[in-house]
Amino acid sequence: MKYLASRISILALAVAAAGAQADSFNRLASFPVSQNLPADTPTQETSAEIIAASADGMMLAYSDSPREGIGFIDMRRADKPMPGGFVALSGEPTSVAALGQGFVTAVNTSKRYTAPSGFLTRVAPDGEQGERCDLGGQPDSVAVSKDQRFVAVAIENERDEDLNDGALPQLPAGNLVIVPMKQGVLDCRNLKTVDLTGLAAIAPTDPEPEFVDFNELNEIVVTLQENNHLVVVDAASGRVINHFSAGATDLKQIDTRKDGALTFTEHLEGVKREPDAVKWLDSERFVIANEGDYQGGARGFSIFHKDGRLLFESGAAFEHEVVRAGHYPDKRSGKKGNEPEGLEVARFGEDTYIFVLSERGSVIGVYRDTGKAPEFVQLLPSGIAPESAVAIPARGLLVSANEKDLIEEGGPRAHVMMFRLSTGEPEYPQLISGNDSAGAPIGWGALSGLAADPQQPGILYAVNDSYYKHQPRLFRIDANAEPARILSAIDITRDGKPAQKLDLEGLTPDGQGGFWLASEGNAKKEVPHALLHVNAEGEIQQTLALPEQLLQHQTRFGAEGIALAGDTLWVAIQRPWTDDPAHHAKLLAYNLTSRQWGAVHYPLERVDQGWVGLSDLELHNGHLYVIERDNRIGDQAQVKRLYKIALNSLTPAPLGETLPVVSKTLVRDLTADLQQLNGYVTDKVEGFAVDARGTGYLVTDNDGVDDSSGETLWFSVHDL
Repeated sequence: MKYLASRISILALAVAAAGAQADSFNRLASFPVSQNLPADTPTQETSAEIIAASADGMMLAYSDSPREGIGFIDMRRADKPMPGGFVALSGEPTSVAALGQGFVTAVNTSKRYTAPSGFLTRVAPDGEQGERCDLGGQPDSVAVSKDQRFVAVAIENERDEDLNDGALPQLPAGNLVIVPMKQGVLDCRNLKTVDLTGLAAIAPTDPEPEFVDFNELNEIVVTLQENNHLVVVDAASGRVINHFSAGATDLKQIDTRKDGALTFTEHLEGVKREPDAVKWLDSERFVIANEGDYQGGARGFSIFHKDGRLLFESGAAFEHEVVRAGHYPDKRSGKKGNEPEGLEVARFGEDTYIFVLSERGSVIGVYRDTGKAPEFVQLLPSGIAPESAVAIPARGLLVSANEKDLIEEGGPRAHVMMFRLSTGEPEYPQLISGNDSAGAPIGWGALSGLAADPQQPGILYAVNDSYYKHQPRLFRIDANAEPARILSAIDITRDGKPAQKLDLEGLTPDGQGGFWLASEGNAKKEVPHALLHVNAEGEIQQTLALPEQLLQHQTRFGAEGIALAGDTLWVAIQRPWTDDPAHHAKLLAYNLTSRQWGAVHYPLERVDQGWVGLSDLELHNGHLYVIERDNRIGDQAQVKRLYKIALNSLTPAPLGETLPVVSKTLVRDLTADLQQLNGYVTDKVEGFAVDARGTGYLVTDNDGVDDSSGETLWFSVHDL
């Protein structure tokens, strides 16, 4: 009986351990703020910059600078947010904050930098506007005290960055405005203006306050971003309680060059923090996001005591998490890296969370406050350029506002993203990297082709495309891990140096430890259409140019996928060339033994807008599998599919002859897979491979986080 009781006890502990899962945030829904546009102007530019939630958490308000107004989102169903209307203002809203069931917003009406002006007003979701307070300058951030007694406004009076290279000082000086509340309305007559000049060492006559926040004691913390200074003010009296420099920090293992390569081997010393957003953690401590603007940008976040003591510095640790998730923006390496700009702090249950928004990485870092060094919890996919976030703890929600609208480029619209805290593991990222031999994170992004190890289940390989033009790489991935993990990166080299003028889009094992790679050409950039054979170390052993008979009809949309069937290489040409009939692309065949070229025609689906092309090829169970996709995103996406063609039906004709048209069979519509994380459908599902146990894997291309959400989706399919 004792033995049985012991066994039962052990079993109970095992079951409890198996059932215990950490809490995590996962995306619940996404809302394009273009849904608040009138039906007759669907292509007008929009933005979601600063966001706030009503007291009951059922309504969101966001500032929309291009439309000069405040937009609303009905959140009664958090998983199905609905348009809530729009209120036009006579100027540019710079910030919005909750005030009871309504909101308060600051509006910039400046005609020129030397004559700044603006006002503060109340706005209700039904469109009613309340009293207006003349602020005497150009406002930026707005905050409301927790007891609803005061509204604080940072009057930035921002500098002209084109004047004298943006050097400080540029007058008139900014200040802090404190507006008291009286019986639920703004008491404009009794507002206080707090002079912030003479405090900072950098430009004492030009403080340029950026962000404000209240603690429980009605103390206001103010960031002077360009001045790299922090100020604490008593709201009731308007007295400056304390002020001190935000200081500087050293950054190790970072990338400081915008060069089309991810190399985290450099360091910077004495980087000014230059904080943007600030949030109180409690009545004594606050956290700052060190975006930088003038001479610095420390790429992370810091925690200070209000007496001036530095309590925590993230250094490059936050940026390293961004890198591991494939969200590092190489184009910002020479400036401020991932650029943490926004912050939110909120208590959910027993835990206080810090949310750090990477504007250029398009992710949110989630940290748990421990009273000492914060504990990293997860990264959230936020959409393009998150500017602010608001937590609604009573509903277990976090909401982010993303300002970038790419309507003119045919890209994603500005979005608001909703996340819910629940029991379970994070759903994102689905692919991360480990560290290299020096302990730095392995940089990756723009994955464009996928192949499986012929013998080892769950081991795959990927290549990046020409976004990283000076660093073509082959990545080894362990898909058995959760999330999948990039184990190593091998440079593709020629004569011992990273190979140049490549646009790698596909790869396939050669059966001898090496690979055949497909490189898409671009005549304007002098990148040739070619197939490359590399060994296991990534050294190019052979370059196989496409025949002139093909190249005389070339476009820049060339080889996208490659597969090896026996002694024949099959190559997918993404879109029709000039010798192809409409809506047909070539599948090229090259016999490695006879060295002869042939081809067949693949019939492409037809869409109302945009184009349709091929992305990747894979051989499995006597079939050639093909990714076919359009170039549309979100609700406009129509074709994201996996097809197969019987290999024994592929009879290539010699080039120059009439090519046979293949018959394809739909295997899977990938749209639902691309919607699994409740974001918008991305356009580039680019890699497909089947591993040694018959599991199919797909990966999307995140365009190097350039005008992209940066999300890489990695998912598996079965029953192929």
